[in-house]
Amino acid sequence: MSLWFLGYVALGAFAGFFAGLLGVGGGAIMVPVLALMFAAQGFPDGHLMHVALGTSMATIIFTSISSLRAHHGHGAVIWPIVRSIAPGIVVGTLLGAQIAGRVPTRPLALFFAAFITYVAVQMILNVKPKPSRELPGKAGMFGVGGFIGLVSALVAIGGGSLSVPFMTWCNVKVHHAIGTSAAIGLPIATAGTIGYMIAGHDATGLPEGSFGFIYLPALAGTVVASMLVAPIGAKVAHSLPVSTIKKIFAGVLILLSAKMLHSLLA
Repeated sequence: MSLWFLGYVALGAFAGFFAGLLGVGGGAIMVPVLALMFAAQGFPDGHLMHVALGTSMATIIFTSISSLRAHHGHGAVIWPIVRSIAPGIVVGTLLGAQIAGRVPTRPLALFFAAFITYVAVQMILNVKPKPSRELPGKAGMFGVGGFIGLVSALVAIGGGSLSVPFMTWCNVKVHHAIGTSAAIGLPIATAGTIGYMIAGHDATGLPEGSFGFIYLPALAGTVVASMLVAPIGAKVAHSLPVSTIKKIFAGVLILLSAKMLHSLLA
């Protein structure tokens, strides 16, 4: 177990660095690597993807708290938006986690790979939605929050790849959209983690050390490293061409997703 724990620490450091560098939650890179590591350890195929998704979601709780504090300190969080979208986020995330817990590993892996490829293409093309309208009313924000929470739970991300484009599309300044997205990531991760714990409560054949679909040894290793390394990534972001790094990171995401699909579907 000690060698695998070191592997979790290395993964947490790698994901944490890119989280600080690019403002991503880290789930996009953690899920495929965790799936590969769990497969190598002989985890049951039927719940392998569920455990990878649940563990990644739990890790995002800690990284989102760190990110939220930093953005709040810079006055970049628009709390009225957080309050209006949070109820839909929580409902959608809880629902998404329950759905994910009932979907077999292979279809879930295909959905994850398709969504991550979409995110990666956005990074490569540097897609920047043009601000064109205002935020919707309460019902609209609840619906948007529900959709963001649902998809985020299905692929175990913090929601930034959906909430930032939505807010900028609704004429929210980019740096405020990013800061507010960091705050939105916390209820997504919290509700998602609870959902994955509930969904895996009665699951059989889970590896020792699991709490629902959360694998605690992997959670411990990734959390410590990601929280320590994320500030380094944020510092480096001010000295390197981030647009180029985004494209490299997108390529890594596509390769990891393809490798995960090959391993799980072969």
